Amino acid sequence: MAVYQIVKLGDPVLREVAKKVPKITPNIIKLLENMKDTMHEARGVGLAAPQIGISKRVVVIDVGEGLFELINPVIVAQEGKEIDAEGCLSIPGVEAEVLRAEKVTVEALNRHGEKFTITGKGLLARALQHETDHLDGILFIDKQISK
Repeated sequence: MAVYQIVKLGDPVLREVAKKVPKITPNIIKLLENMKDTMHEARGVGLAAPQIGISKRVVVIDVGEGLFELINPVIVAQEGKEIDAEGCLSIPGVEAEVLRAEKVTVEALNRHGEKFTITGKGLLARALQHETDHLDGILFIDKQISK
């Protein structure tokens, strides 16, 4: 598969609200594969389609618990609060403390168009929130509590 160039801070696509995926097509499957390869090549734990210049609501996450592919993800529940450091492949070399929910539940579609729910704590919860923020044009630096 292909490894995409990751767009950097300043690219307007990072500030757009990404478009919902109306139908799972072979192009969406190919996008998932390429995003996985791009994320692993960049040594990231998550990647949203806008980070490779594609304004679609597609996310891949791998925090060491296996690969999660989420199409049209929506956070449906959150619990607790936690402050931790975050970085982003689109803003290399920058890290900041961000307040996030400690536990989140997300509904999404898988590559077969089937709805599923994922609940994450710790790094998985943080990655789910960080990547879904990307789909709404929000970057972690917008939520940082330290400068």
